[in-house]
Amino acid sequence: MSDSGGQMRVRAIVAVVVAGAIATLSVPGMAADLPAKDSATTKWMIEQERAWAEQACGGKWIASEILADDFQGTAPKGSRYGKPSGEPPHDATTKWSTDCKLDEADVRFFSADVAVVYGAESKTVELPDAKHERRCLVWSDMWLRRKGKWQIIAVQDNRVECPVK
Repeated sequence: MSDSGGQMRVRAIVAVVVAGAIATLSVPGMAADLPAKDSATTKWMIEQERAWAEQACGGKWIASEILADDFQGTAPKGSRYGKPSGEPPHDATTKWSTDCKLDEADVRFFSADVAVVYGAESKTVELPDAKHERRCLVWSDMWLRRKGKWQIIAVQDNRVECPVK
């Protein structure tokens, strides 16, 4: 069954990113208005991405803060999901992942209010047979600044083979 409302939201998000990219390329002087690679905004976004990756290891819950209310994510197997309604209740029996890491993150601004963070993260999970498996994701997170607040409006996650250490 298709989710035409969800598809429309994704198309709208893509349109915003494309419009931002076109505006950046077509407006003289626009590049001067974009945050630099080492700007405070860039560093803050990377730290937010790191904190989100660390949530899987029991880190501080930040999803409610960084995800926009109209957020739409695409999981590695293709299912779509929205912003969680709140922090899950604490459960002492939860088996958290271990060794959660933000392996890389690169921020690219398409306008003063649109950015994409391209990244990779990894974690170790316990399998039902008590063995452990390293899992790696590469992803693209779309950030939008509304009313002065940066939030993630869409993500695309892809599970990949972990690099050999």
